[in-house]
Amino acid sequence: MSELSLHIPGIAGGTYAVLGLGRSGAATAEALIRSGARVLAWDDSETARAAVPADILVNLKDVDWTGIDALVMSPGIPHTHPTPHPVAAAAKAAGKPIISDIELLALAQPQARFVCITGTNGKSTTTTLIAHVLKAAGRRVEVGGNLGQAALSLAPVGIDGIYVLELSSYQLDITPTPLADIALLLNITPDHLDRHGGMEGYITSKQAILRPKGKSSIGIVGQDDAPSRATFTALKDQGRRLIPISAEKPVTNGVYVDKDGRLIDALKGASVTVLDLKSIASLPGKHNWQNAAAAYVAVKALGLQPEEIVAGFQSYPGLAHRQELVATMGGIRYINDSKATNADAAEKALACYDNIYWIIGGKPKEGGLAGLEPYYGKIRHGFLIGEAAAAFFKQINRAFPTTMSGTLEKAVADAHALAQREKKPGAVVLLSPACASFDQYPNFEIRGNRFRALVEDIAGRKGAA
Repeated sequence: MSELSLHIPGIAGGTYAVLGLGRSGAATAEALIRSGARVLAWDDSETARAAVPADILVNLKDVDWTGIDALVMSPGIPHTHPTPHPVAAAAKAAGKPIISDIELLALAQPQARFVCITGTNGKSTTTTLIAHVLKAAGRRVEVGGNLGQAALSLAPVGIDGIYVLELSSYQLDITPTPLADIALLLNITPDHLDRHGGMEGYITSKQAILRPKGKSSIGIVGQDDAPSRATFTALKDQGRRLIPISAEKPVTNGVYVDKDGRLIDALKGASVTVLDLKSIASLPGKHNWQNAAAAYVAVKALGLQPEEIVAGFQSYPGLAHRQELVATMGGIRYINDSKATNADAAEKALACYDNIYWIIGGKPKEGGLAGLEPYYGKIRHGFLIGEAAAAFFKQINRAFPTTMSGTLEKAVADAHALAQREKKPGAVVLLSPACASFDQYPNFEIRGNRFRALVEDIAGRKGAA
């Protein structure tokens, strides 16, 4: 067995059902087999089934659950609301545990430290920021979970290593063991309510990350939304030391960002300025300042010194497709925010910039641009693309000048030409579509990659001229 592969102790000779054979499910089946377990695997998709060894495929709707130890289920499959998958219902009726690959990772690496991040927004940025700072400081780190690599495809890290895991509410629902040495709950706003039976169920799922793991376990909880504040109050004396963070106001014995964008360490009572977050181009806006405050507490709790943390923040490249700075030409910044697939996400980008040449459109979401009207005064010009173009033109209603570019290629060329001609101070060409990509691109990543390639092509031609 490779030293780079995870081994799950105590399961050899057991029988495990695996439902869902996507990224996490396929890695789970492989790790279970490698660890000596018998695997019965199924996916309702024929394509997914074709990607795993045929000898482990069994339709789990037809099995006798008597000899099965547990059902390991991909998090995207419902097991309670709105309607449980029949296999999940059968396992539950047979009294079998329903667990995630995250649960098995904890079993495989009991001596490692776990930093676990959840929240409605900001999970991915905070996860990658923490991992980046730790790696830059020379720590042994593996990062994955809901982001990037599946948990059981990560390498072993051993007693000195750290797993940094982004966890969704779906994953937390089927991870019964408290595994986070450092748990981060960034924020809670309504999302996926159908999967949790309403807001109360969603909040309960998010709160699960804070279940205590011994007296030394730490919880970092955002204070900028009502459900998170209520969570902090309800759980602060429940066995895990909770630390408040905020991007909006001072907090006692925590970390916050002041109105001027300075990161303030008040963990020991006195307020100490750590750095000016406005100087970190890869962390623009208050939403990212909350992420930075949370990451600071996490890595400091792991023993990093403030100067190491600052250096890590300064070298953080940002997350692709989330206000990613692609290039600067003639003083104009070109920002890839393709991940902004609805108005709420686009709002975060629009709040960060002035003199915006906005590339907008795609497959529209319900409500369209509703709620973005307060930012229209920042828009120098809009460049409309995709299926939503005509409807968005009517919704904008002459609030700012627009061009019906149609395609991303045309929009980038149009926006570049106008921005370079007008040379407004602090101007940005911003792809923040407020739409899904599916009318013209398979996903937001491919859309963002195309934007990046178009901008880099312009920059290359400009440099060669």
